[in-house]
Amino acid sequence: MDPGDEMVSLPRDEGQHLTRVLRLGVGDTVSVFDGRGHEFLGRVASATGREVRVALLSRVDPAAESGVAITLGQAVIKGDKMDEIIRDAVMLGVAAIQPIVTKRTETTVAALMKGARLDRWRRVALASVKQSRRATLPEIRMPLTFETLLDEPSSALRVMLVEPAASADVEPISVLMKERAPSDLMLFVGPEGGWTEPEWSAAAAAGIRLMTLGARTLRADAVPVAAISVLQFIFEP
Repeated sequence: MDPGDEMVSLPRDEGQHLTRVLRLGVGDTVSVFDGRGHEFLGRVASATGREVRVALLSRVDPAAESGVAITLGQAVIKGDKMDEIIRDAVMLGVAAIQPIVTKRTETTVAALMKGARLDRWRRVALASVKQSRRATLPEIRMPLTFETLLDEPSSALRVMLVEPAASADVEPISVLMKERAPSDLMLFVGPEGGWTEPEWSAAAAAGIRLMTLGARTLRADAVPVAAISVLQFIFEP
């Protein structure tokens, strides 16, 4: 999209958001983004109950994305906690989220797809992008079992967070401060109860580095927020 005479139409739900929640009308200015890193200043040209048309006026420099593209490989946890993890991870700047079904996950890939959880998570991600003023919409990927994910193409650096006593090979996450920032990174976070021994053993055998945030035991939904924040502190210039 280019500014000038370009006109864009927002779908019904977006139009209702603009005209009812923000109470904008014809002539008001709005910010428009395409989810791929482009943001524009626009003016509402017309608004009906079904559609809002916006004339693009100029390009806007969007908020900078993270220097290291982080994919959160998150074990699906119960209740609404997964929604909160996705909301906060997107707000913190992850590039993608990979839902994972593990041995201790209380659902299956089939049940997640049948229950339309993926669509819900994508709506949560979109809402979080708008709230945090990001112009890039992270990909919420199809759920996979942990075993299947191990066979997928890997990132430059893969980190699994485990309990400190899980293995003699566990490293503190602070060791990454002495290393060069990778081009991309996948962070594996387990479910309530953590990873099973066969899972972290398989991860280590696949070249995934086992790391810990410290000696404290955190809630499953608190771990990704803490870990993403630490990783961005380590790798951001």
